Amino acid sequence: MTTIAAVIEYLERFAPKRLAASWDNVGLLLGDRAAPVSRVMTCLTVTPESAAEAVAEGVQLIVSHHPVLFRPVQRLTADNSEGRMLLALIRAGVAVYSPHTAFDNTAEGINEILASKLGLTAVKPLRAAQAEASCKLVVFVPDNDLAKVSDALFAAGAGHIGQYRECSFRLAGTGTFHGSEASNPTVGQKGRREEVSEWRLEVVCSEARIERVIAAMRAAHSYEEPAYDVYALRPSAANGGDGRLGRLPATKPLGVLASSIREVLRSGPVQIVGELAREVSSVAIVCGAGGELLKDAIRAQADVFLTGEMRFHDYLAAQAAGIALILPGHYAIERIGVEELAGRLQRQWPELKVWASHRECDPVAWV
Repeated sequence: MTTIAAVIEYLERFAPKRLAASWDNVGLLLGDRAAPVSRVMTCLTVTPESAAEAVAEGVQLIVSHHPVLFRPVQRLTADNSEGRMLLALIRAGVAVYSPHTAFDNTAEGINEILASKLGLTAVKPLRAAQAEASCKLVVFVPDNDLAKVSDALFAAGAGHIGQYRECSFRLAGTGTFHGSEASNPTVGQKGRREEVSEWRLEVVCSEARIERVIAAMRAAHSYEEPAYDVYALRPSAANGGDGRLGRLPATKPLGVLASSIREVLRSGPVQIVGELAREVSSVAIVCGAGGELLKDAIRAQADVFLTGEMRFHDYLAAQAAGIALILPGHYAIERIGVEELAGRLQRQWPELKVWASHRECDPVAWV
């Protein structure tokens, strides 16, 4: 039996939540992770139409790119459309998980899907991620505490290195102590020097989590006064980042590139800022509304910036900087990722029924 928790574990390995923007609301947002799942639907946004489809089709899990409950709510009632929609999902036992900006920027996420569809080469992040401040915790534990303390450290968030978790180093040795008359040693006796077989246990940890990790270590450790050290680590180059930057296999006119993007995305008309005959080669990509990274695209000397939508004053800024824009719309540029994600989940669990919402559509129409 596959559970919602198993699907979530896979999604969070594929698109780790640490890749999400600080303002985002990613993860399991509605439902019971212990519930079984046999039918999964992906969508760009949970709307009354896509929610009704999920309920009618007996879905147990919606993987929605955009989060529900994005802003804090004080009441959940049937007095408005969002409340009615969420209450219907709750009554039907439908869980909702959102990967959002973590999916945008992960390896093989939406930005890389777009880069691949356009045949870009030498692809790299448009805005490189900043390395997270980290440290190493070294704690000395007796044999009987090794497993218990290790598990507590991992559960508190220590031991993550890249795509690996529960990483540690253990070295056997001998510790000594001489307890005062007021001490209460777990092993040996007070009032004399004791020698105890111990393990040197090392784990890495983000600086933001270190106090939580130390508290977990103390709670699991049997010693009255655990011996431990915390070392600050020099920041290393971070992997990943926001958006993508790459080069077309051959230069082509801006208008030709825009037409090929429209075909790839199966979109309606696309907005273009720039001369259609201009030859372009380097392409910056940010799915969704990417105006925040326009300056990064300009600094990278990209010929063209592909994103879903931007503000009018961003058009003017791009025009002044000499960078072209291609804007196929928010829905069009991200729907392709929702469909690819459904295929990825179906390949991972052939026994499940997984599909991208059939009722979801672009709310913008062109006349």
